[in-house]
Amino acid sequence: MNIAYWIVAGLLALLYFYAGTLKVIRSRDQLRPMMAWVDRIPLPALRALGAVEILGAAGLVLPPLTGTAPWLASAAAIGFVLLQTGAIAVHLTGEDRRITLNVALTATAAVTVWLATRP
Repeated sequence: MNIAYWIVAGLLALLYFYAGTLKVIRSRDQLRPMMAWVDRIPLPALRALGAVEILGAAGLVLPPLTGTAPWLASAAAIGFVLLQTGAIAVHLTGEDRRITLNVALTATAAVTVWLATRP
């Protein structure tokens, strides 16, 4: 189980670190081609979302790696399930109804929660 956790959580952390970094450093114009919903939320909220994604990515990796507060990995994965649930709602209430990636990320985060709670 430990190897499975590191594979799934590592890939999830890389993806969220990348996406979060883009949201923190890029302008709306640069994000719009890949994220059609960026005009629907205020820029400070977009930056905060990016910061949350970066911190969540660290939360998936650092606690199990250091052995300090390993429960934080489960909390980070649960946070990503909630984040993607909100993302699905944002996509469905707007014109962009592409939620396949969001559903896959929700399922991956749920698997990460399960793997993090296994001994």
